[in-house]
Amino acid sequence: MPVSTVSSKEVFRGRGFRVKHEAVTLGNGVETAYDILVFPGASAIVPLLDRETVLLLRQYRHAVGRNIWEIPAGTFNAGETPLDCAQRELPEETGYAAAQWHPLGEILPIPGHSDKRVHLFLATDLHRIGQNLDADEIVDVTPVTFDDSMAMIVSGKIMDAKSICALFKARQVIQGR
Repeated sequence: MPVSTVSSKEVFRGRGFRVKHEAVTLGNGVETAYDILVFPGASAIVPLLDRETVLLLRQYRHAVGRNIWEIPAGTFNAGETPLDCAQRELPEETGYAAAQWHPLGEILPIPGHSDKRVHLFLATDLHRIGQNLDADEIVDVTPVTFDDSMAMIVSGKIMDAKSICALFKARQVIQGR
């Protein structure tokens, strides 16, 4: 059943995203409205130092009011591909570059409210080149065994959806499944 858009209007433009209000008629004839967070897209990276060690970030996230554990990630710049974004963000946030890149797919973190897509990558054959954080980033880079990262998910220490998805997908690749 097709959905038809009756009207679409931008109601807010923020730093890195927009909000639009859309009135639609659903395939069953019901008329409704949505406020949608329009986002340019992002890439997230599982950086492996070696087969058993992943780099995790502990970073302050104001929206949740505390530091959280997560993997490196960032929003697309204009004209960037998902891989371009990942290759820019990894050294910026961790100080490492990768020789090998393995796509892990993409996720829709909040499909009920946003068109945001996060492209996931596994980065291997890392070499240190130096961190280049944005002025508003305070990031603690911590090597953690892959098994410990899985335990951090189970215990609730890692709550970030992109990180959980990417770490589970990377584990499948690492284990050869």
